[in-house]
Amino acid sequence: MGLVTPDYGLLFWMLLSFSILLFILKKFAWKPILLGLKNREDFIAKALKQAEEAKAELAKIQEKNLELAEKARIEREKDFQEAKAFREKLIDEAKEEARLEAQKMIDKSRELIRQERDAAKKELYQSVSALAINLSEKILRKQFADVDKQREYVDELIKEMSQN
Repeated sequence: MGLVTPDYGLLFWMLLSFSILLFILKKFAWKPILLGLKNREDFIAKALKQAEEAKAELAKIQEKNLELAEKARIEREKDFQEAKAFREKLIDEAKEEARLEAQKMIDKSRELIRQERDAAKKELYQSVSALAINLSEKILRKQFADVDKQREYVDELIKEMSQN
């Protein structure tokens, strides 16, 4: 039971050695330990402050990124609308050009048809005229084969002309 119940001498020496150790620690180690703890506390506070600043900066950056993303989306939408308008303009121009080209072709075809119709009329008039002349010539030759009939006809024409 000697371990459970200490002797007074042992107690005295333990108390003396503890006091000396406490005095030495207080004299030489306590201030550097407290200073180290204070430095550590300041370092942690500084690190927390920097973390808060970094968090605030990160929030600003995220907000700026959102603004930039929104601007980029708006710009992309604007570019898309401009491209769509340009495409519509090109389509409209192509349609108008095709319509004008078709109108030119129609007008050209109408002119060609008119020219061909006029040429056909002219040819028909020439054919009819030639046929009428040939027919008249043949009738007149047969009718005026006799010289007396010719004179009689000429006299008749002179009378008609003199009456007019």
